[in-house]
Amino acid sequence: MKKLLLVGSLALFAAVNAQQTKFGLKAGYALSSINSKVLEESLEDEFGVNGDNKSKSGFFVGAFVEHKLNEKFALQGEVQYANLGGQVEAKYDESFDGENIKFTIQDKMNFNQILIPISAKYFVTPQFALFGGPSIAFNAGYKSDFKLKDHNIPSEFMGEINDELSDLENTQDEVFEDELKSTNFNIFFGGEYTLYKELSLDVRYTVGLTNYIKKPVDNEELKMNYLQIGLGYKF
Repeated sequence: MKKLLLVGSLALFAAVNAQQTKFGLKAGYALSSINSKVLEESLEDEFGVNGDNKSKSGFFVGAFVEHKLNEKFALQGEVQYANLGGQVEAKYDESFDGENIKFTIQDKMNFNQILIPISAKYFVTPQFALFGGPSIAFNAGYKSDFKLKDHNIPSEFMGEINDELSDLENTQDEVFEDELKSTNFNIFFGGEYTLYKELSLDVRYTVGLTNYIKKPVDNEELKMNYLQIGLGYKF
């Protein structure tokens, strides 16, 4: 499937009919979430509290080429750099030696990726099109960010705690590099509306098909879905 997507992308970018082919740039906002019980359980093992998966804000930038087949149909290939991922939060509120200790631990996971979406577009009107297709994603680096929020921990302990959180970030990044797949497949669908001349608004939702975990044990699973909202300009 990977070879098919790459060949299709190259063929699309090599389209020769200049009158029906337009190139463009796009950028925008991404809201992504990681679906995985493994990450929730990792916070429970480390801090003794249950974690909840939450969405993470990010961004994307890229280029695209659109080849019109006729007035109603077109093919589009893209290359994007996207900051995706997710976050897990867990709250701790317990009494210890007569003192109440509370904090929220946040584990923000940045999954930076190179995306190659290929879509078929149907123009409902000249200004509005629906589209969908497959997408391949390549890992471009992981960056974990652990933070302690809403806490009442004395300041004299925070230096040591922050050092421990930094160690956790490095350890988690190493685990991701070793145990997660570097290539993943998705499907996406969305719509595009021309705002003014060659300026358009693009909204799409991508569903992850691949389990990121290389060697899952006991049905372990990690998948990522994300929403993208961006502006594009055709030349």
